Amino acid sequence: MTSESSLWPGPPRAMIAATGGSAWIAAMLEVECALAAAAEDAGVVPKGVAQAIAAASKSLALDPETLQAAGLRAGTPVIPLVAALSAAAGAAGGWVHYGATSQDVVDTALALVSRRASAVLREDLAGVARSLAALARTHRHSVMPGRTLLQHGSPTTFGLKACGWLVGVIEAHGGLAGAVAALPVQLGGAVGTLAVLGDRASAVVAGFAAQLDLPIATLPWHTNRVAIARLGSALAITAGVLGKIAGDLVLLAQSEVAEIAERREPGRGISSAMPQKRNPTASIEAIAAARRAAPAAASLLSALDHEQERAAGAWQAEAPLIVELFGLIAHAAAALRRALDGIEIDVLRMRANLDPAGGWAADALAAELAPSLGRDTAHQIVRDALRRSRGESLAAALAAEVRVSPHKAVLDVLLADPLAAAGPVDSLVDAALARYAASRLEDS
Repeated sequence: MTSESSLWPGPPRAMIAATGGSAWIAAMLEVECALAAAAEDAGVVPKGVAQAIAAASKSLALDPETLQAAGLRAGTPVIPLVAALSAAAGAAGGWVHYGATSQDVVDTALALVSRRASAVLREDLAGVARSLAALARTHRHSVMPGRTLLQHGSPTTFGLKACGWLVGVIEAHGGLAGAVAALPVQLGGAVGTLAVLGDRASAVVAGFAAQLDLPIATLPWHTNRVAIARLGSALAITAGVLGKIAGDLVLLAQSEVAEIAERREPGRGISSAMPQKRNPTASIEAIAAARRAAPAAASLLSALDHEQERAAGAWQAEAPLIVELFGLIAHAAAALRRALDGIEIDVLRMRANLDPAGGWAADALAAELAPSLGRDTAHQIVRDALRRSRGESLAAALAAEVRVSPHKAVLDVLLADPLAAAGPVDSLVDAALARYAASRLEDS
């Protein structure tokens, strides 16, 4: 742990506060105090012990770097923390950590830290969602090329594109909230048998969970890391959702496309070599953070096979990886919020980027002809017309085809209005915005 700032962008301050060394110390002390209170309520430790331990925890001023150094020697920061708390608790010190093992404290503290870190991250996700919902409402009819395999397909609208991004954020937000809420309290003792607590074990576990407002697992989960894997998966999904949105923004900002631009302000997006450049720097920053998150999530999920009753290395790797993931994804979310704040949408450029000859209508034209002519024939007629038009007028090329004559009125409408060829955009946008309203993210 170093106080020196990095040269490169890192997590927002709120995430550093939620996952830094001081936050972990506070969480581990909270766990020890909750354990003492639960044990006292169950009659396992003498009356007054919990109050003495709680008072001692408030008096401690533990330095994260000092605790880290001591923890490296001991193999876990819990051992020096328990020693300091025991010394501060006086006569009650002998009851500190009673019935627990170091992993119980770290895993339960991880649940608390993750809950607080998730709240920070989900606030930024809610901010991203608000921006996307606003874009969806404003641009539901802003027609633009749909792009598949990086080539023009049928028309869509920028509002519907924003809805696709929005639904991904809603799903990532919900998945993260669910994964964090499912992280249970951990209490198993030395090898997961709760032997020290004897017939009071169930009461202590129940009281311990109630003190911390965490769910109870069926069994101690020292080497059953499904809950951690779910959290890692939810974080990886969130990183992917944010990276996809930022990646699309970068593609839409390309000089050849120029359909969006991040807001103009002094120094933003400039190049050290090319004065004409206006780079989408916030979007690029979000992509970089999201891509760094992917290997961290993979490392977490690859370490599910914890040995026997306690892993040697796999468990110890989890907490740092989860902290790293929260930091990287919070960085990506904050950068994406900056990218969306004041984003410039060039509606005229979007419309102009559609094929002026009408090639964008090919899919809708073939669909109109297919019921009477058959799908294959309809597609061949449209392909042939596109080839004959050679970038001029698709309408004129189709008019020469006698089999098309009965459909001319409908085809003329489709060729005149890209929005008509885009399909039921309004209902799709409405569905996404209804999902957004139901998510209550707008109130976050």
